[in-house]
Formats: sequence, structure tokens, C-alpha cells
Amino acid sequence: MDKTERLYAVAEELRRAGRTGTTGPRLARLFEVSERTIKRDVSALQQAGLPVWAQAGPGGGYVLDASATLPPVNFTPQQAVALAIALAALPPGSPFAVDAAAAQDKIWDALGPQARERASTLAARVWVDRGTGVPEARGGQPEALDAPASVSATASSSALLTTPATLRAVEQSLARHRVLALRYRDSGGTATSRHVEPVLLAHTGQAWYLIAWCRTREGVRWFRLDRVERADLTAEVYEPRPAEEAGEPPASARPVRHPAS
Repeated sequence: MDKTERLYAVAEELRRAGRTGTTGPRLARLFEVSERTIKRDVSALQQAGLPVWAQAGPGGGYVLDASATLPPVNFTPQQAVALAIALAALPPGSPFAVDAAAAQDKIWDALGPQARERASTLAARVWVDRGTGVPEARGGQPEALDAPASVSATASSSALLTTPATLRAVEQSLARHRVLALRYRDSGGTATSRHVEPVLLAHTGQAWYLIAWCRTREGVRWFRLDRVERADLTAEVYEPRPAEEAGEPPASARPVRHPAS
């Protein structure tokens, strides 16, 4: 996340911590930055007028003064999309689905115009397939799919096999249009290093896939997230390719875009 989003997230984390506060090392681990960066962030929040106090000694840390008045609910575009994904993944006829949709409406309404536009753009590039089909590779290139027919029962545990840092890099690459450096192991066990330009994230066949333009292969390729061993965000910005380049989606697949966007 960029500095503005992180400052907001740090303030929200301090609000949730309440009177007990939280420590710099914990915040650094949570946001995957250095403790020095957290100190600078807290200083920036203090200069902006947020009453954050530092407690010295064992167990000390940062505490947000109880007098601070913050909005009860605020969401970043990524958080709004995360909730949209959860709602899109609900099977038809799920309990509380109507309430979940109403909650999503409130969250979308709470976003500012720019944040809503960013959330809508990102959500359009995250697809969920409620069936079991896998989209066909564009241009008749079956090798562009990483063995979709071999999706196994372990595919549903991809979130456990992929590190949070790797997932975060993939998310940020898609959201910020930054080239991604991958270390990927295919279904045959061969590991390769690639530089890719993400096009879509898709959930189908009980697994999550990153669909991206692979600069090594010079074509669109599907990478199963539970086979991505490492992902690093680069400084290079790319021009997003049309979502249609990912291939023809199954009839049961839909983007998680909010209906009103």
C-alpha cells in the first residue's frame, strides 16, 4: 500500500487497539515495513493533529487518546473489493446473503468518489466462477493454462501454501499496475523466474489463478497462486491490458464489480 493508505491503516489499528495501545514492532510486522517507517508514520499522524502518545518501558507502545473522534467505519478500495470477493463467492441460497449485499451497498456508499472509482476498476479485474469450468486460453494456446485439469483437493488450501507477503505483492501489482517478479513452480515441479504484467485474478476450479502477460513467454499465462513460491513488486509501471486477453470466461464466471458501479 502507498503511504497515504498506510497512514490511514495505522490510525485505524491504533483506534482498534484502544487504551492498551500497540507496539511499533507489531505494527511493522502487520504492514510489512520497518520500525523506523512506523515511527515516521506515527510522527506524521501526530503532526496532522492525531493525538497519539508513546508509552515508554516494557510493554510500551503507541496509544491513541480516547478523546480522538474518528469515523466509526472507513474502508480502503482494497478492503471494499475484499468484501465484494467474499460476497461473490457465496453459493446461491446462502443464509444472510441479502444482508451481506446490503452491507456491501453501505460500504460502497461510504467510499469517496475517487476511492469508489479505484475500487470499481480493481473489482472488475477480480473474477469468481461459481461453477467448475476453466476459461479457454485466448488464441487456442492450451499451454497457456497451467494444467487446469489437474486441480486437486489441495487447491482449496492455496491460501495456506502461499505466504501473506506473496499474496500482498500480487494484490498490489494488480491494483497499482506494477510489474511483478515471480518464482513459479509448474505442475511438473519445474521452477522458473518470470516478469509478468497482471491482467486478472480469477477463482475457478477451487483454486485462485493469476492471469498475466508473461514477458518470458510473450503471451498470456495462468499461474496458480499456490504454486507461486515468491512474488516481488518491481518499480516498473505497466499499461494494463484489456481483460479480454485473459480468454473467454465460463458462463458461470463474473467479476466482483459492485452492481451500482
